[in-house]
This record gives sequence, C-alpha cells and structure tokens, in this order.
Amino acid sequence: MAEFSREDHEFMARALRLARQGVYTAHPNPRVGCVLVAGGAVVAEGWHRKTGEAHAEINALAEAGARARGGTAYVTLEPCSHHGRTPPCTEALVAAGVKRVVWAMPDPNPQVDGQQSLHDAGVETAAGLLQAEALQLNRGFVSRVQTGRPFVTLKLASSLDGATAMASGESQWITGPAARRDVQAQRARSGAVLTGIGTVLDDDPSLTVREPSIDTGGRQPLRVVLDSRLRTPPESRMFREPGQTLLVCGTDDNRQALEARGAEVLCLPGNGSGVDLGAVLDALGEREVNDLLLECGPTLAGAWLTAGLVDELVIYQAPHIMGSETQSMVRTPEWRALDQRLQLRITDVRAIGGDMRITALPES
Repeated sequence: MAEFSREDHEFMARALRLARQGVYTAHPNPRVGCVLVAGGAVVAEGWHRKTGEAHAEINALAEAGARARGGTAYVTLEPCSHHGRTPPCTEALVAAGVKRVVWAMPDPNPQVDGQQSLHDAGVETAAGLLQAEALQLNRGFVSRVQTGRPFVTLKLASSLDGATAMASGESQWITGPAARRDVQAQRARSGAVLTGIGTVLDDDPSLTVREPSIDTGGRQPLRVVLDSRLRTPPESRMFREPGQTLLVCGTDDNRQALEARGAEVLCLPGNGSGVDLGAVLDALGEREVNDLLLECGPTLAGAWLTAGLVDELVIYQAPHIMGSETQSMVRTPEWRALDQRLQLRITDVRAIGGDMRITALPES
C-alpha cells in the first residue's frame, strides 16, 4: 500500500464529496469525483453527472486547461482505459500532462486497467486512498459488475413493538414526515424499487421519488412488481406516474391489458411459491440496476430474507406501541429454536426526526 500524506487525504476526501453529487443521477454508472491539484492548490474539479456525459476526470480537465500539466489527479475510481460510451480517461490524463494519479478504489470492470495504461505512459500512480468510503458509495455498481446482481436493501417501517400495520391493514402513517422524506432519498439512490402484488392491491402505491428537495435530473427508479398471476389492475396509480413499470410474472394472462398501460411484462420461472427471486435479481442485473430497494409486505420481505438475498436492512422505528392485534415486519417459516433466528449486525443507528433509523447487515 502506498504512503499517503495529509494533503493526499484532504484532496481525496474532497473528490469523494464531489462524487456524492452524482448519487441520484449517475446510475447506472458509478459515482465518481476528481480533483486536480498543481503547486499544492486545487486548480479544477469535476464529477460524473449522468450516463453518456463526460466522466469526472474529463470535466475536471476541461476546467483546468493548461493548469493540469505537471499536476496530480485525485479520482475516487480507477480511471477507465477502454472505449465505452466515452473515450478512455487515461488517454485524456496523459494528453493533459498530468504526472501523478491517485485513486481510491479499483474499477471492478475487468476491461479497465488504468494503472497499466498510466504506467506505460510514465505517469506515477497510487491506489487505495479512502478505498472503503469509495466502495460504500458504489457498492451497487460493484455488486452488479462482480456478481451480475444488484445490491439489495430491504426497507421496513414499524412501531417499537415491531408492528407494521393494524389487524385491519391500516398503516398510514406509522413513521413521521422526516422518515418518509428519508425513504424518498433511499428511492432516489436506487436503480429500482420492488414491491409485491399484495402491496399493490392493498395500497395502490406510486413508488416514485416525489420529494421536491431531491433532484434526480428527471430520473425515476424502475418500478418492479412481483405478480406471479398478473393481477395488477390496469388502473393502478403507478401507470399514471412518470418512469417505467416492470411486472414480473409466471403467466401471460392479462398481459395485453397491462402492456397497453405502458407496463413491461417479464415472465420468469417460478419456484413453487411464486417467482424465483434469484432469477429476478439476474434479470435486473442485466438491466444495469445497481441498487434494488425492497418496499414490500411481510410475506415477501420474509421470502427475501429466508432466501438469503438481502444485503442490508434499513428499519425505521416510530416511538409508539401498536399492541398485539397487529401485523409483524416479516413472516418467515416457523422458527422454533433460537439457533434458527436470523442474526443481524447493526452498522448505524440515528434519529430521523422523531423516529429511529437502524441499518443492519445479515450475518452469514
């Protein structure tokens, strides 16, 4: 591992702050920031805004002009060295006369070998600075490239006693406005939001980002509904919302009526109890979905957890007790012994308005 100075850390931290500006808009590309430094001072900076547009390095180089010559580029992701939607960033860095390039995380794409390209051009390189922070920012991109599947987050909202709805099904609203805005941000960061047919029939959700303070550049996450028998009503609210709806099913019945409403219908093999969830993830990976947010009822939530396909849980808990005649967060197979329970590792706990948000990872 290379030795890094205090200034190196400061400039890379600045590049990471720039990268976060693309958290809602860069999908399906990674979020990347770049800071160009010459003579110990920042001469330009850039970040990747949207797929098909210039990468972070190119934006920074365009701002720097001749000032980039002899300088150092701090980039949160290994610079690309292949022709994709845009030309290689390594060539642009070399042509601009940059003498040193530092990056945080390697690109998981095997086509990328920025280090070799830069080394061959006589550019000094150093990698691994604030790598954990960069990986966290692009965990979905890494998951999709390395496994072919998106990073899966299960969102749950409950009372302190673990209830998600009254016995009647009444559930709006368990959490407060701040928590609901936070969920909107979770959606905006995701490539797709998935629910089940039960939630569609009970709640008629929109599954859109509609918080005015969140600028997605007009992008809406893909809406995915698991509906094995295609029972989604053609008059559902989501068909009147901007963005695309994907219905995943196991039958063609009612397909034409739903496609007439603008839905895409994808028939996948079943597993005896519904659509095969692993096949769903594979299909979403092929559609370049990096991050999948699950917003579903207790039965489907339990199925994802039981299948071991959830990477992270985000649980919003409201400070009230809903009592015994309620619906629980998840339904699972009948577990009778403590050694059957699903162990979680809590990674973050914080107040969101008057509610609490708990982030946890399933223990393998």
